[in-house]
Amino acid sequence: MSELRQMELTDALLRIAADRGLDRVSVREVASAAGVSIGAVQYYFSTKDEMLAFAFRQVVDRTRARVSALKPAAGPRQTLAATLRQLLPLDARRLAECRVYLAFAARATTSPTLAAIQNATLTTIHEELRQTLASLPSLPSPPSGSGHPVLHPARDARLLLALVDGLMFDAVTAPTALPPATAAKTLDLYLERLLPGSD
Repeated sequence: MSELRQMELTDALLRIAADRGLDRVSVREVASAAGVSIGAVQYYFSTKDEMLAFAFRQVVDRTRARVSALKPAAGPRQTLAATLRQLLPLDARRLAECRVYLAFAARATTSPTLAAIQNATLTTIHEELRQTLASLPSLPSPPSGSGHPVLHPARDARLLLALVDGLMFDAVTAPTALPPATAAKTLDLYLERLLPGSD
């Protein structure tokens, strides 16, 4: 029951953050949104920072669970594209999730607790991307002058993560400049350049 209540309070916090911003999150607001007393919130989270840290981990864990539930696509490039699309605001649910994630990431610049979660998240994603790229079947070396660089898993995992983070940021903060279809197409074009002939 306690775990269920924590999740209900977290859901209330995330709704507030997605709709009104992280600055509007407070013990009082979460209690009101969840339909419980302030004391009930404080029973599970002794401080606002503790509540925020728990919620940030939940955002990360829920995204990872959704990625883990994906079925492999026809080829490695399609599988990688399907996975990385889960990190982009391509529908209402992912848009709300990305808004919250960016709010937490911004707050991490002044919160050591949230910064530690952000650092661990990015480190894990980078390593998983590196392992995915390193495990791909050997691709033929691109012909000289083709514009396709030789795959370097650690470097290209970092570039791929930077691309996805940039697309997410722009799609959330400037949706008319980067609509969902354009964000998805940009990701696909980059993967085609990174992994030519790996369908």
